Amino acid sequence: MDCVDFSKAENFPVLKNDLILRASRGEKIERAPVWIMRQAGRYLPEFQELRKNHSFFEICRAPELACALTLQPIDRYGELLDASIIFSDILVIPQAMGLEVLMVPGKGPVFPNPLETPDCFTRLTEHVDVEEKLGYVYKAITLTRHKLGGRVPLFGFIGAPWTLMAYMIEGGGSKTLFKAKSWLWKYPAESKALLQRITDIAIEFLVGQVKAGAQMLQVFESWGGELSPQDFKEYSLPYIRQISEKVKERLASEGLEVVPMTIFAKGSWYALSDLSKSNYEVVSLDWTIDPAYARKMTNDTVALQGNMDPTALYGGKDAIREIATKMVKAFGKDSRHIANLGHGILPTVDPEDLKVYLETVQKVSAEIRK
Repeated sequence: MDCVDFSKAENFPVLKNDLILRASRGEKIERAPVWIMRQAGRYLPEFQELRKNHSFFEICRAPELACALTLQPIDRYGELLDASIIFSDILVIPQAMGLEVLMVPGKGPVFPNPLETPDCFTRLTEHVDVEEKLGYVYKAITLTRHKLGGRVPLFGFIGAPWTLMAYMIEGGGSKTLFKAKSWLWKYPAESKALLQRITDIAIEFLVGQVKAGAQMLQVFESWGGELSPQDFKEYSLPYIRQISEKVKERLASEGLEVVPMTIFAKGSWYALSDLSKSNYEVVSLDWTIDPAYARKMTNDTVALQGNMDPTALYGGKDAIREIATKMVKAFGKDSRHIANLGHGILPTVDPEDLKVYLETVQKVSAEIRK
């Protein structure tokens, strides 16, 4: 038998579990597929062990290490997970644009020299060679597709333009985003120019991820809820839509599979109807949105992903079972539901408590669909 070249996006193992792909496309499913955001992360002791000797972005840039972390939850939970997501970070795009980003323990991402005014645009790379700057992500995706052995599909992802712009201006996390939001009023034209630059790179990056082997894509608008409905429509939604439309156009024009895409705009409950009409197959919900309301606002035209409160995983096994059961039933037996948390898993969660959540979702969602 010929040896497989793990560096090439070809001869991938046959997919054994396509449940999440079917749910995304509105096909019949026997139960809700389930995965969690940040599932390859600090709550796993095996993650912590690997991190002892490697910095965060060192892992992101090393395909073998990124692959190893991506596989950790799949290896641990086996058939309890229906998808994997490549270990990377949304801030690799600002890095590719020429900004330094550090991951500071106990603080999170830090930009030592953020964008203070539009004059700082001169510090950004004018024409980003995405293949050159972010090819390490492609290599990690290709390697992981081979190493997964077809167990579950693999997500690729990006941060949405507004979220990335906000980080680039704030210099890190923020409770108010006053620096980034002030740009929208002080420098509206320059803000849109920056959002467009990020969008163009994001499109190229996502197409490359699919070429490398990603079978689904997710766009994280983590700070969408910090915008008013009017500002969301002006500074977030157009770029989110541009990404889905142009990525799919590119894939189709190059004869590639047009993969399902998910949009997660945290806190943007007011935009559910608009998001459901934005050429994404899946709209992901945070834990503040009632599933019945979401189904009504999206008119059941998309799959809905979510949305248990991540902190419920601290409530003990009985509470986890109760809350997860209520969540599954709230989406309904006939819904295109992809079970997840309403945001990423928190770093101090007990992995055994997560297992209870996954088991409960699978059991209850199968029972209500009989």
